[in-house]
Amino acid sequence: MAERSLRGMSIGAKSLESDSNVDFAAREEVAYVCPNGHRTILPFAEGAEIPDEWECRCGSTAHREGEDASANEIAKPTRTHWDMLLERRSEEELKELLEKRLKMHREGWIPDYE
Repeated sequence: MAERSLRGMSIGAKSLESDSNVDFAAREEVAYVCPNGHRTILPFAEGAEIPDEWECRCGSTAHREGEDASANEIAKPTRTHWDMLLERRSEEELKELLEKRLKMHREGWIPDYE
């Protein structure tokens, strides 16, 4: 009976499709470089919107190779806490508020957390 058994493929083991007569979409490769020096090349379909940034495998943000990142960003000075405070109040108002809070603390309105 062994000589008459049928042989076949297991389901899902191999695909019966082939790549013949298949036209793949046109692609372009874009390289990204992170500050740690890692270089990643990714394929994108032609005409697709290509992002300027990509997350690197190390977790940092990689920028497109060949682009000057500092030229694309608008240079904005860093605002400190003091700068933001002065946008809301004048120095005279801050002095008055400090004296008021110190007086409240001395009189026991504000508990001591030591």
